[in-house]
Amino acid sequence: MHQAKNFARTALALLLAAGAAAANAQSSSWMDGRWMVSIGGAQIKPNVSSGALSAPSAPNTRIDVEADTQAVVSITRLLDDHWSIEVPIGAGFKHKIIGAGGIAGVGQIGSVRALPVTVFGQYRFLSPNDRIRPYVMGGLTYAYFQHERGSAALSALNPLNPVGGSTGLSIDSKLALSAGLGVTAFFTDKYFFDAQWARTFLKTKATLSTGQTIDAKLNPDLLKLSIGMRF
Repeated sequence: MHQAKNFARTALALLLAAGAAAANAQSSSWMDGRWMVSIGGAQIKPNVSSGALSAPSAPNTRIDVEADTQAVVSITRLLDDHWSIEVPIGAGFKHKIIGAGGIAGVGQIGSVRALPVTVFGQYRFLSPNDRIRPYVMGGLTYAYFQHERGSAALSALNPLNPVGGSTGLSIDSKLALSAGLGVTAFFTDKYFFDAQWARTFLKTKATLSTGQTIDAKLNPDLLKLSIGMRF
């Protein structure tokens, strides 16, 4: 958790520093406001490519991860007519881990709460006077995993599960690249709707409390719809 807090503080510090650096920049925009704050719903949908669980285990034991949707607040600083920095802020996403490959059909074998801390740089197309502006973006995401839990199904499948006990698991937190695109549509001079898609290229490792490990590319997609205000 300490690493996640440090990354979040760094992200906000970069956002504020960028805002200070651009405070005196001139713009041809129909508004002087350079801050945008929005709130909406975001879905994280992993695109899992799983390796096999190390021995001892059932043959071809693999995993999949289900999607989750939560509320997210986004803070954006417009640096000039085209460039901006965005930091999404949320409480985290809870994902079910389900069996795949040789154990497909066993259902949920675990759960995890993911807290992605992301800083996006964005380039906005067209004129700042336009009401609708598409953009592309890229950035860094620190995927912090916490509250990992193994299920009764995992304990039953694990040949090393202790008698009368249960199998726990942990997932490595990782830093990864993210890229995406979006569009902002202004209803008025202040209020807007924003739609955004991004993918994070994330690879991590899960370790059972009994020692077996499994590598997986999660590569989650983010789909975010929000409404907000510029000031």
